[in-house]
Parts: sequence; structure tokens; C-alpha cells
Amino acid sequence: MDTAAAAKGFLGLLLLVAALCCNAARAQTPVFACDASNATVAGYGFCDRSASAAARAADLLSRLTLAEKVGFLVNKQAALPRLGIPAYEWWSEALHGVSYVGPGTQFSSLVPGATSFPQPILTAASFNASLFRAIGEVVSNEARAMHNVGLAGLTFWSPNINIFRDPRWGRGQETPGEDPLLASKYAVGYVAGLQDAGGGGGDALKVAACCKHYTAYDVDNWKGVERYTFDAVVSKQDLDDTFQPPFKSCVIDGNVASVMCSYNKVNGTPTCADKDLLSGVIRGDWKLNGYIVSDCDSVDVLYNNQHYTKNPEDAAAITIKSGLDLNCGNFLAQHTVAAVQAGKLSESDVDRAITNNFIVLMRLGFFDGDPRKLPFGGLGPKDVCTSSNQELAREAARQGIVLLKNTGALPLSAKSIKSMAVIGPNANASFTMIGNYEGTPCKYTTPLQGLGASVATVYQPGCTNVGCSGNSLQLSAATQAAASADVTVLVVGADQSIERESLDRTSLLLPGQQPQLVSAVANASMGPVILVIMSGGPFDISFAKSSDKISAILWVGYPGEAGGAALADILFGYHNPSGRLPVTWYPASFADKVPMTDMRMRPDASTGYPGRTYRFYTGDTVYAFGDGLSYTNFAHHLVSAPKQVAVPLAEGHACYTEHCLSVEAAGDHCDSLAFDLHLRVRNAGKTAGRHTVFLFSSPPSVHNAPAKHLLGFEKVSLEPGQAGVVAFKVDVCKELSVVDELGNRKLALGSHTLHVGDLKHTLTLKV
Repeated sequence: MDTAAAAKGFLGLLLLVAALCCNAARAQTPVFACDASNATVAGYGFCDRSASAAARAADLLSRLTLAEKVGFLVNKQAALPRLGIPAYEWWSEALHGVSYVGPGTQFSSLVPGATSFPQPILTAASFNASLFRAIGEVVSNEARAMHNVGLAGLTFWSPNINIFRDPRWGRGQETPGEDPLLASKYAVGYVAGLQDAGGGGGDALKVAACCKHYTAYDVDNWKGVERYTFDAVVSKQDLDDTFQPPFKSCVIDGNVASVMCSYNKVNGTPTCADKDLLSGVIRGDWKLNGYIVSDCDSVDVLYNNQHYTKNPEDAAAITIKSGLDLNCGNFLAQHTVAAVQAGKLSESDVDRAITNNFIVLMRLGFFDGDPRKLPFGGLGPKDVCTSSNQELAREAARQGIVLLKNTGALPLSAKSIKSMAVIGPNANASFTMIGNYEGTPCKYTTPLQGLGASVATVYQPGCTNVGCSGNSLQLSAATQAAASADVTVLVVGADQSIERESLDRTSLLLPGQQPQLVSAVANASMGPVILVIMSGGPFDISFAKSSDKISAILWVGYPGEAGGAALADILFGYHNPSGRLPVTWYPASFADKVPMTDMRMRPDASTGYPGRTYRFYTGDTVYAFGDGLSYTNFAHHLVSAPKQVAVPLAEGHACYTEHCLSVEAAGDHCDSLAFDLHLRVRNAGKTAGRHTVFLFSSPPSVHNAPAKHLLGFEKVSLEPGQAGVVAFKVDVCKELSVVDELGNRKLALGSHTLHVGDLKHTLTLKV
């Protein structure tokens, strides 16, 4: 017998069997929903692309059993082969670039990395709304490109738009800062960039964004107080004045496809089980066009950690009935059927939830077959990490970097520097620059590499890590390097070992022995010393601010993959800094005196409580919200603004005859009630530059109103000597109103002071 031939024949049989098995498996586990090559599936109503998303969702719903329905309540959606529906993972992240944090996204040899932009706190410092959107557009292009080759989902749980209320918060780096208007503008811009599918205002989505974490969430783990059990006690006034506005804007103005409820309780109720907050506000008042998702395992948390319900079925019932549509986790898949069988929940409640989820997937094209044959189907690996995308990451960092001090040393002249000492635990940072919720970047340019591209450098870390304990301090080598260099750049600050999700700070001082390192190097340096702070949150660096030995200070946030190149662009004057601080920098004593868990925004003089954020804080600052210097000077001139505005109340309104401090900021009298303010801004220096024009208002002292609040901002670019006109259109009821003690918006009557730089203009609101 020919054994070789027999073996060959047997091998052929094995390959045939394997092929048949693979084909059978492929038939049972569809790759695309509504695959046009499958005639049976293509004939289903939910696959009819000419029908409305709601009609298609209703058809799909009608074909499901209860046991199948609950599988669509969780992020890890199982395949349903009998209807040709593949598995789907809802959880992907795109905080500042496509991330590997969510299980819905992976990198591979096909797409080894994606563009990593600065953390949002630095992007927000640009105060450039068009940049917020441009970044979102690039991220969604790369996300779609990865989706088309099976490496990413279509639902991205970003952005984080919580207010950076307390400087110790570990996740402040993920947010756009402390101001509700800035957070709102960021949310709307970034979401539009992610979601906009073009095509003239249809309901289609490029990818689905998610604004999180709703609401009053900004304590992670502070002195043993954890987010899983923290009860945020928030007044109605603070809730509607500070915490809610970014979410309201995200839903109403940004038309976001999702909102994520948070782990914490608000006034005793877990947010994911609060019917007023979910069904009442998000879906009722704001008309969310999308789905509500829980933070991961937060339904499990409210049962097992917060002990909010007596049994898991009650937890499943209360969250779904409150308005939750999707559970990140597996809790609802495990306990919803039992909740229905026990009469705690109706099947129609489940139907409502998964219908919201289905409609979003319809809008994304998930039920339209092969994504490569759909809009954006031409995107692929070639569209990830393009040169233009990487340049935008560098530009975003350039626009966000904030110059806090400059005695004249900056910009540096590369031609006159023979040697530069680059010192500090973040001086050669790479991974640190991309913060958290990161993805694999296209490449890194560290500070050392960025500076070394223009001048000769000598590098000393000074400390082996940012913790900079006594054992890791390397003072001698650092001071020697500074003593022999023409200029010294010190790059210090934090990383994820100091501030991150699940880790809040307890101190506002630079970590460990970093202050000693900075002072020793500054004293030893032969030339100018440039101090660079790389961090998400603020630090008390008063010692450096007041030191004659330190010529300049910059804050660079976590500047993304191109951070080192952007830093060099600023230091050598290739680009003029224009970033402004999106948060208040408090003195260290703030952390000693004010518990992080005290959610009150407004000061209380009777107890010495100083309040929070620039809108209410009454204490001293190291640097203020909006601070930031340029290499040039800008002058502002008021061209036109009204001196008074009459509020046209209805005939017979009581305030015509009585003295009223305020009137409702809603109703017919608010229709078209607006005015224009025009400014001339001139570059009075010798260097071209960008400039952020802030319009603030100080309202009358009623309803514990803010000392001042931001009405708008515009970014202009001007050549030396050039002037431009900046126009603000102020919606009186929306932008000049304040929130009263009951959470209602009111127009304060009387004198409002409008601020632009050093300019002040008094505007009287009257009836």
C-alpha cells in the first residue's frame, strides 16, 4: 500500500471536513447583520433600509423571545444566528483618540496605533470650539476605519463632561475643566465631530458618542471615600447651575446618541435608578434621541455595594423602569427575566429599553450589511495615523499649552544655545503624555526629543519617577547638568500614579521631593530656567512663581503623542502660546481646609467655606481661571454694546407695578431677546499670535449668583499691528440668567457688568 498517497488522501479529507465545519460555523455566526448575500435574512423587515429606524426596530422586536430580548440589555451583545445578527460589543472608548480601554476595540498589525490627542483638559485650554470638532472628526474617521476591518465598534463612550469641581479629582484630566459653558461647548463640538455623518441633517450617525458621567460625579477615591458608595449631596440650585448644563447642551444642542449614568448617588438615590434624572430630565425634558447606559457594573454596584434594593430582581426592575436602556456589565442579562416573571417589571419596559438601543444601531448602519459597502466604507488602515491627523495632534497641544510666567527668557533662540539641560522625571516622558483612556499612539515625541531636534541637550531625570521620594532623588547629577548649560528646562508634575480614575490626590503640592529638585536646579543653573508642569490637575507652585531664579513657567497638561514637539514649538517661538487655564489653581491650604466631599459650590462666610471654581471661590489663587500669557500684547476696544435692555413682559405683569429682583428666564418675553456686542481686538506687539477673547458677566447680587460667569469666548489670529472685530450675540434669557435657590432660571434685573480683559461695560436689564 502506498502510505504517502494514503496520507495525502487522509489529509485532503481532513481539510474538506475542516472547510465544511468552518462554512457551517460561518453560517451560524454571521459577520454582518442583514447580509445581502443571505436571502432569508435580507427579507426581514428590520433589514429594510427604506423603512424608518423605528419601524425596523419594531419588526426586530416582534421576532424576539423574552430570553433573547434581555441579551440586548447588556454591552456584550450575544449573536443571534437565527436572525442573522452577529455579536456586538457596545463598549468602546475615544476620550482623546481611539482607545484600547474598551473591549470593543483592539489594535493589531493591520492597525498598530491611532492618533493620540492631548487629554481633554489641555484641548479645552485652547478655548477653540472649531478645534474641539476637528479632533472629533479625526477620531471618528479613525474609528470607522478600524470598524471596517473588524477592529472597533461603532458606539464610543466619550466624552467625559463632568465639571472639574475639585482640584484633587483624579479624573479632572479627562474633562474640559471647571466652567459649565466651556464644558458645554466642548461637548457639543466633540460630539458633532464624532457623530456627524453628513448628508444634510439626517438621523444617521458616523459613530455614536456618549456624554458621561451623569451627574454630579467627581469623587473617585479620596481618603477612603469611594465613588461606588459616595452620596453627592447637591442643592437644586447647584445641580441646575453647575452640574447639569454640560449634559443639557450635549443632549439638546449636540444631539448626542447616549448619556451614561454614574456610580454615585445624588441626594440618596443612585443615578442609574433615579427616574426623575433619567426618564424625567434626559428623555423627558431634554428629549434624548438615543440610549441611556450605565457606568460599568453600576447596576451591580447599587445592589451589592450601596444595598439600595433588597434583591437583584428589584435592582433590575428599578433601573429599567427609571429609564436605563443598556447595562455595561451582565447584571440585567442575569436578573431581568426573573424580574418580569415576579411581576416587578413588564416585558413592555424591556421592549422600550432595547428599542432605544436598536434604533441607535439602525442609525449607525449596523443592520445595513457589509460596512465596507456603506457610507464611510472606503475608510481603512490607510486613514489612521495620517500625517495630517498627527499634525492636528501637535497643533492641539500647541494651542492648549499655557504660558504662566515669563520674565523675558522666552522665546528661546535656538541659534544662541550651545547646550540645554533637560531635567526632571517627565523630561523624557512618553506614555505619561497620553494620560488615561489611551490608545496605542502613532508614535511619541518626548520633551527631550522635541527640544533635541533644535539644540544640543544633556538629560538628567533628577528623580527616577514622579513620586520623587528621597531614595529616587538624584540631585547631584541634575545640578551639575544645569550648572554647565546655557539654559535649563525642568519638566516635572504628575502621571497616572499620582492622579487617575479611582485615585484622587490629597495634596496640591508637587509630588515628593520635586519642589526640592526644582529649587536646587534653579539655584545651580548658569542660565535661564524654564519650569514645565505636566499634569491633569493644578498644583500650588507659589515657590516657583515668586522665584527670581525661575524665568518662565508653562503648563502642558498631558499633551498627547506629539507633546514634546509642541513644547519645543512654543519654547523656541515657532508658535506663540495662546492657551488659557480651564481651572483655578488653588493654594495648598485649600486641600487642608476643604473636604473634597463637600459638594457646595457657593461660599459660606459664616463657616469660612470659600466656595469652588472661579465663579464662586472667594479665597486666594496661585493662578486664576483664564490665565495665560503670549509673546505679544493684545488690546481690546469696545465698538458697540447696549447700555440697557428692556424685558418685554406680558401686559399686566406684576413687576410693572412692584419692585422685582428678577423675572422668569422663560416665556414669550424671552423670544428673540438678544443683543450684539462688538469689540475691536488689536495685536499691539511684534509677534503674530492667537488670542482668546473672553466675555464675562457679573450679575446683580441676587439668588446667590456667581461673582462672574463666562458668556462666550472666541479665538482670533492676528499679525503684528493687525486688528479684527469680534462679535458676540448674547441671548439674554439663556446667557445672562442665573439659577435661583429652587433651581429655576431667572433674569436678574438691574446692572450687569460685562468684562472683556480690562474693559468693563455696564448693562441694565429693566422691565
